[in-house]
Amino acid sequence: MGGRPSVTSSSSLEPTHPIGLDLSRRPPALHSRTDHGVAMNLSAYHHQSRDTWHSLVLVMPLFVIYQLGVLWSGGVRNGVDFMTDTLWWAAGGELSTYLAIHLGALVVMALAVWVLRKKRRLQLRVWPAVVAESAVYALFFGAAVVGIMDALGLSALLSIGLALGPEASVFQNLVLSIGAGLYEELVFRLLLMGGLLWVGRRALGWPGWWAALWAVVISSVIFSAVHHLGPLGDAFELGVFMYRVIAGALLALIFYLRGFAVAVYTHALYDVLVLVIL
Repeated sequence: MGGRPSVTSSSSLEPTHPIGLDLSRRPPALHSRTDHGVAMNLSAYHHQSRDTWHSLVLVMPLFVIYQLGVLWSGGVRNGVDFMTDTLWWAAGGELSTYLAIHLGALVVMALAVWVLRKKRRLQLRVWPAVVAESAVYALFFGAAVVGIMDALGLSALLSIGLALGPEASVFQNLVLSIGAGLYEELVFRLLLMGGLLWVGRRALGWPGWWAALWAVVISSVIFSAVHHLGPLGDAFELGVFMYRVIAGALLALIFYLRGFAVAVYTHALYDVLVLVIL
């Protein structure tokens, strides 16, 4: 996605720090020396949790859990999951090789954590903090979407309700929730929205706020539309479509302001709340 995007505007949509797509700037260490020893620094946490490389490390547990969960879910997986078939093909259809690949992924994750900690650029306490922050967003996520729809005069559409898809077991819904958080944020936020941000800023030379607005709107509409495509897609209902557009926009803002990992965990935990707990 090209070089590091530049911040050219101070609009309310424009964060005062580099967006989550900045792959080159190193955030500060997550600790600072005080008279009481090493303490969590909120500003450093904000930087680290938004850094893309760190985000990729922080979501690796979800990747491994999901990829292994697919094996015991009867083949149920997320609609934009492009990795499972690829990994199964790479494993030659052998379960032992497939498991070995994921063991290797765990080793790579552990190595990445060790390197980042060695450079004093990451502390493991970031992960539970990211999960906790995301859980708060997830708890209020549905209410926020409904509130926005009501403010836009779309409350009449809410009576339609959201289609939850075919009957599935609790375990299958758990796997689907994790897969949705991981792969949909990867495809629609990190890749699609990130690409649109790059095009708006670098290729078209737009101000940061305009590039962000265009990226949020386009990626959110596509995110919602994809859920209605294909034989397994939901039948089109305007209420469902608009709910997902607004949900996609909120996730896009979380991604833009708080980074990839927080968006992934917020999405996954919200789906767990809706599909598994409620």
